[in-house]
Amino acid sequence: MSSTHDSKPIEVTSSAQFQTILQTNALVVADFYADWCGPCKAIKPIFEKASEELSHENVLAFIKVNTDTQKDIAQAYNVTSLPTFIYFRNGQITSRVKGADVQKLSGMLETIRGHFQEAMENPGGAAGGSSSSGATWRGAELPRGYTDITDQIEINRCELLNVESGPEGVHTLLDKSRPSALSGQKSATKDWVESDTDEQLMLFLPFQAMIKLHTLQITSLPPSDDDDDEAPMRPKTIKLFTNKSHNLGFDEAEDMSATQVIELSEKDWNPDGTANISLRYVKFQNINSLVLFVVDGDGDSEKVRLDRVRLVGEAGEKREMGKLEKIGDE
Repeated sequence: MSSTHDSKPIEVTSSAQFQTILQTNALVVADFYADWCGPCKAIKPIFEKASEELSHENVLAFIKVNTDTQKDIAQAYNVTSLPTFIYFRNGQITSRVKGADVQKLSGMLETIRGHFQEAMENPGGAAGGSSSSGATWRGAELPRGYTDITDQIEINRCELLNVESGPEGVHTLLDKSRPSALSGQKSATKDWVESDTDEQLMLFLPFQAMIKLHTLQITSLPPSDDDDDEAPMRPKTIKLFTNKSHNLGFDEAEDMSATQVIELSEKDWNPDGTANISLRYVKFQNINSLVLFVVDGDGDSEKVRLDRVRLVGEAGEKREMGKLEKIGDE
């Protein structure tokens, strides 16, 4: 498949250009580097070869971000080691590789190659097939006096860690459509997420505005085969953290005091597979981000499944859009 523009990686010169690339390409892989970085230079040929083979206008873009001249972008995406490669799908972070790890970068590029082929074979589905219009499905009623504020999430800066490889991700969890598992029919595409190496998941949700979060609605619809020990579980223990500038590491989150710890049991899930979780409202006033840490699942499997996430509360005044900024810890 031939590319339709210069196949060399695009050198990013501004935050505005970076955002435009994310918005106009379904798939973007970014190389965060510095001119003085020896490992960056050593692994550069692998990245450039992939760019020559796969770059395609409005579908897949390979970009380079000099962390010395584009410090705001590096800070916004919590780049702390060089090189760092970040893969975006539909504007959201899907995976990242830290350091000049040839094996891990090659694995990321193989995943990207598969997504690229899917996008080329199904041009209309390059964005993952999610509904971007129409009414939003919710698995539970809204509390009186509050609204669905899921649209306040700044999806370009979200991050989901320890997710099983595939097309699913943050975009899936925030999808407006009804989960396919409720239709009783097998979906052509996987519209849920599962944890990968163990039962834990870490979801970072930054907001476009300071919000007041009242209720968290989580939908989880694992298969009902009680004899399958490998079937994914619903989450049991969830820790919530507010006002973090970036996602947390798993060890860090284990040791850190949470804003609220939630313990779910079978009775908390309604017939639509949704837990309607009322939060300690006083602790969720004027927050600019939320980290949702699934600590463990309700069973013996090593995987946890999430289908949808909805946020309910009150939205504040939006920040200026199209501008990257680092949200400070409070």
